[in-house]
Amino acid sequence: MDILRFATAGSVDDGKSTLIGRLLYDSKAIFEDQLEAVERTSRDRGTEYTDLSLLTDGLRAEREQGITIDVAYRYFATPRRKFIIADTPGHIQYTRNMVTGASTADLAIILIDARKGVLEQSRRHAFLTTLLRVPHLVLAVNKMDLVDYSEERFEEIREEFTQFASKLNVADLTFIPISALHGDNVVSRSESMPWYHGSSLLHHLENVHIASDRNLVDVRFPVQYVIRPHKTEYHDYRGYAGQVAGGVLKPGDEVIHLPSGLTSRIASIDTFDGPVEEAFPPMSVTLRLEDEIDISRGDMICRPNNQPSVAQELEAMVCWMTDATKLAPRSKLVIKHTTRTARAMVRDLHYRLDVNTLHRDEAAPSLGLNEIGRVSLRVTQPLFVDDYARNRATGGFILVDESTNTTVGAGMVIEAR
Repeated sequence: MDILRFATAGSVDDGKSTLIGRLLYDSKAIFEDQLEAVERTSRDRGTEYTDLSLLTDGLRAEREQGITIDVAYRYFATPRRKFIIADTPGHIQYTRNMVTGASTADLAIILIDARKGVLEQSRRHAFLTTLLRVPHLVLAVNKMDLVDYSEERFEEIREEFTQFASKLNVADLTFIPISALHGDNVVSRSESMPWYHGSSLLHHLENVHIASDRNLVDVRFPVQYVIRPHKTEYHDYRGYAGQVAGGVLKPGDEVIHLPSGLTSRIASIDTFDGPVEEAFPPMSVTLRLEDEIDISRGDMICRPNNQPSVAQELEAMVCWMTDATKLAPRSKLVIKHTTRTARAMVRDLHYRLDVNTLHRDEAAPSLGLNEIGRVSLRVTQPLFVDDYARNRATGGFILVDESTNTTVGAGMVIEAR
């Protein structure tokens, strides 16, 4: 079975955590003691129903305030597919958390309260998911029970969001009316909405096609670790471990090593369970080559006629994630890209982007907490990059404060040279 990573997003109190709780509960993916704890907490709070949002809101502050603060990850599986869920916050001050949760997602579910319609935060999260190149977008119109399961209200929201989405780069957009509280159209089709002829949310998640989204053209293999066993029976073994970031690798394929430019062929592809005949994203494997080449962490293995850009100048969109400092021209940071680490300097801040109006403030002097802008970076050593629109794994990076070793920014490469 393959794995679908998806994130929930949307405005505050639109029911993201309740939806995930309902998915876990109706698909029988929670333990009895977890359910008992949720039921007990619900009774203690005087709630007349079992508050399934407590399954993901694990921090005490989240339970007390009734909001999601940090990204909560949950895992479950059906007979058709495995799932990794990222429940992201809705508050504007937690934009960085939402970016973190959606950065690795194959699909994003944006919830909208059927009573309130498309809000500013709904538009902001829709824009962020498209900025992060999440290939599939589901607009789940929640709380349909509070508008008497009205088809007219659902169609109003669909039309309004479709007009907004026309300004964005949305590849696949699906609309589903649901009630997370009562389970309508979440796991099973709802009898309360006979006018809706589409699939339930879980059925859509089980069947959405994601294999072609993972860039099966450009071979990219960032080397994470060189394996040289000390046992005498393996003294000739030299393998290069890492996670496939693009393309399909097979024994016998000709490859090139960057930065040396030397070519070789793949002798074998090893995993913990033994050799395999092919490797593809997001598999973690060990490559053995036919020739002895000096390869170390941070290097790249790819096809001779299909190489990434070898760049020290980057144009990128950056989301700033700290209030301790600001991102401004001449800021010096550490950049981590795939498995390579280097120093970087901000050469220019071109504009700060208002994610609500999409206005570009070209006079902005810096980026503060949760702000997004376009910057030029100069890197001390070459990085092997693709545009983020082409490959999210080799087009994304993080920025680290060298003095505190904390992650302060996340970036997406627009152009490399």
